[in-house]
Order: sequence, then structure tokens, then C-alpha cells
Amino acid sequence: MNTKLAFPDLEAVKERGGLTFAVAFGGGGARGISHIRIIEALDELGIRPVAISGSSIGAIMGAGMASGMTGREICDYTLETVGNRGALLNRLWSLGPATMRDKLGGFRFGHFNLELILNAFLPPQVPEDFADLQIPMKISATDYYGQAEVVLEQGELRTAIAASAAIPGLFMPVHVNGRIMIDGGVFNPVPYEQLMELADVVIGVDVVGAPEGDGTHPPSRIDALFGASQLTMQASIALKLKLNPPHIFLRPSVNRFRVLDFLRARDILDESEGVKDELKRAVDALHTAAEV
Repeated sequence: MNTKLAFPDLEAVKERGGLTFAVAFGGGGARGISHIRIIEALDELGIRPVAISGSSIGAIMGAGMASGMTGREICDYTLETVGNRGALLNRLWSLGPATMRDKLGGFRFGHFNLELILNAFLPPQVPEDFADLQIPMKISATDYYGQAEVVLEQGELRTAIAASAAIPGLFMPVHVNGRIMIDGGVFNPVPYEQLMELADVVIGVDVVGAPEGDGTHPPSRIDALFGASQLTMQASIALKLKLNPPHIFLRPSVNRFRVLDFLRARDILDESEGVKDELKRAVDALHTAAEV
């Protein structure tokens, strides 16, 4: 795990009488299940963020929190659905056995319809519209032809989530406001800078991960594809951290998991348990500094 800590404007905090928090959940496929531990820690600390941002899987987890779900509720729901092979297959089958191939976009790599899949898997607490969220949220997507990040924060929430999580080569792009959108992590893997003016303390959570191995064995074609994407996103994150880091930056220990390891949800949660104490220590340090 990796924690970086910066200090907010403590004089302004003292004048106002307390710290406000915002959290940015990054992209990383199944590794983003570890975001649940961050949400649980915030619940245990009694911290309700004033704003949330998310990219890819971070948009999904962040939407759960912004909808008012607790970390425990999100954890239980995740283990009961994507973490359970039988439930996972049943929900996919619920799309309609006779036409499931067409609904998913055809069983071809890169052509799965994520909007339909999310409708089958998102918890019922997640509303249809941004306006119905309990905590304001910003979702990052990438305008494919516009070659730019797009921040979505109003209108159809579930479409925005699908756009943000549409991993290239796996899911079909998503139309938003007449534009072709793909995975928000392409341009912004951990979209914390969207929150820097909204709270005293901004927490960024990086679950992109990085290729692991002994350095001598070549990766498979699929591992090479996703690993190259990880390296590109980590280069982007490193530059952002040099220019304008968040106040707390966390990296759960999830490198060994692959982007589609959703059935290993329980293992991911076990592996990332330590990030809860890491976050609590960082928050305590900021509170102590603010009181001095």
C-alpha cells in the first residue's frame, strides 16, 4: 500500500470549525472492489463526503455511496452478485435467454453492451438521475473523437456510469449527448482534481495497479493489453501527483488481481482490508494538525 499526505489550509479550517471531505474513486476493473474498504472506513469515522468523483469502476462504487448506501451494504450486495458465480450467471441470463446474444451486443470481444449489463447489476438504490443522489457526484468519461475528458454531473446517471466504465476492447462505447464515450480512466484514472475546490480534504484512491511477475516470462496477449493500459495510466497519475496531489492518496494492495477478477471479490476485499487503517491514520493526522 502507498499513502501520501498533504495538508489543507488549516487556518481556514479553524475559522470554520471542522474539516470537510471529498473522495475520488479511481478506475481499475475488479480491483475497484477494494473501494468498498474506503467507504467502510469513512462510515466508521462518521465522515460523509460533501462531494464524490469516480472513473470507471470508481464511478460504480462512488454512485453506490452517493446514493446513500453504506460500505457494508455495498459489500454485501457485491458479494451476492458479481462475487457469486451462480448469481452472476443468473443476472446475465435475466437479460433474456432468447435474445441475450443480441442484447449484450453479440458474444464478441469488445462488443458487450455495458448499459444493459449495468441495469441488471446496479443496486436498486442507485437512481436514474444525478439529481436524485444524496451526495453530489462527478463522473469522468472520455470523448473518443473529441480526445478529451468529459465530466458528467447531471442528467441520466446510469448512462454516465456506463460511459465511464466502457473499457476499450471489452465494452461497446456509449452515446452521451450525441458523443461517443469510452472509459473515463483513459484520460483520468483518479479524478481527484475535480474536487479540490469543494472540500478541505480530498482523498484519491488509485486501484489501477501495475503488471506483476518475475521479469523474465512474457505476458499473455490479454495481460499485455491490459498491462500496457496500466502503465499508461500510472504515468498519467505520477504526473498529476507531481503537479497537484490530493491531501490523502491511497493505493490498496490489489496489483495481483486482474481487471476481470470479479468472482474473486472476497479475495480482493481481504487483500485490501489494511487500507482502512491506513485511511484512518491519515485522517487522524489531519485532524491533529488542524487542532494545533
